[in-house]
Amino acid sequence: MDRSLERHFMVKLARPRLINLALQGGGAHGAFSWGVLDRLLEDPTIQIEAITGASAGAMNAVALADGLAQCCREDARITLRKFWEGVCDAARSSPLQRTPFEKMFGGGWNLDNSPTYAWFDLMSRLVSPYQINPLNINPLRDLVENLIDFDRVRKSDVKLFLSATNVETGRTRVFRNEELTPDHVMASACLPFMYQAVEIEGVAYWDGGYMGNPPLWPLFDHSASDDVVIVQINPIKRPGKPQSARDILNRLNEITFNASLLRELRAVDFVSRLLEEGRLEGTGYRRVLTHMIEDEATLSALGASSKMNAERGFIDMLFHRGRTVADIWLMANSSKIGQESTIDIRKLFMGEEDALDGYRITRPATYKRAQKEA
Repeated sequence: MDRSLERHFMVKLARPRLINLALQGGGAHGAFSWGVLDRLLEDPTIQIEAITGASAGAMNAVALADGLAQCCREDARITLRKFWEGVCDAARSSPLQRTPFEKMFGGGWNLDNSPTYAWFDLMSRLVSPYQINPLNINPLRDLVENLIDFDRVRKSDVKLFLSATNVETGRTRVFRNEELTPDHVMASACLPFMYQAVEIEGVAYWDGGYMGNPPLWPLFDHSASDDVVIVQINPIKRPGKPQSARDILNRLNEITFNASLLRELRAVDFVSRLLEEGRLEGTGYRRVLTHMIEDEATLSALGASSKMNAERGFIDMLFHRGRTVADIWLMANSSKIGQESTIDIRKLFMGEEDALDGYRITRPATYKRAQKEA
């Protein structure tokens, strides 16, 4: 039998492996996640059970769920493409553009030299969106309302968990399929320096990335799959010391938007070690297999201002980088889904220079025995 036919029949017979996706927010950089999703949807051996997302990750999530609910994977790919093409079309009339000189001679994708961006950046620190944008105009909202069928999203087989930050309490609120409307998606993507807080049932919300970018915990109790694939678009490590006021603020934002994810990964690592040592037998805890698709070399070379750049060339570049990196990840790690984690979590949140690594005190598991003796 021809090898391609043999592979085809093996794929047909193979039971799809369930995975959960965790999609970070990051403005236009979410086009990288689009590329990753486009490549994953091409693989018939992988089935997406649940998605947790914030901001741009939330928008990718509802576009994918809407497309899958229409018919099949190809519809999901088409809906995602329509969404990002809509983003590019809306950006044509946006004043936030690179200078003509940069467009002509290739000055990179950042908007740092754009006078309009510099003015907007300054005004966002002096004037609130309630003053500068009293009508609360948001082209992204129009795009989401016109493109996404939320009736389909609410009935989708893909479980969605979209995060927003409660302005009053500072806590994460996670919205699920059955309650989703355009308001919930816009709440997840509401940057407080740009847009007025989104009110849902009398509660004001800001961008979900502040407290959960994205939150992992909904997946632990509401998904059958043990595998969580994180699509990382905010660089954890950025070489060099920022010295300008803008670079310091940009790096601070990156650290803030990664902090909640790193805390949850620390908890995953802690529980995993306890499971390996047999300390949680009979408790209902289960292993979580963690994976990460990222391109730190490409994304760390981009400044924070590029998250506001929705030029088609930039979006296309990020899309193709996402597809390429996802393809490489699948070739290297596809067989490990359901078997083992493919990232070293401790190295992520502790780093090679952490002096405490390897010096943990070990204690016998005496709690249950003490209970019985009592």
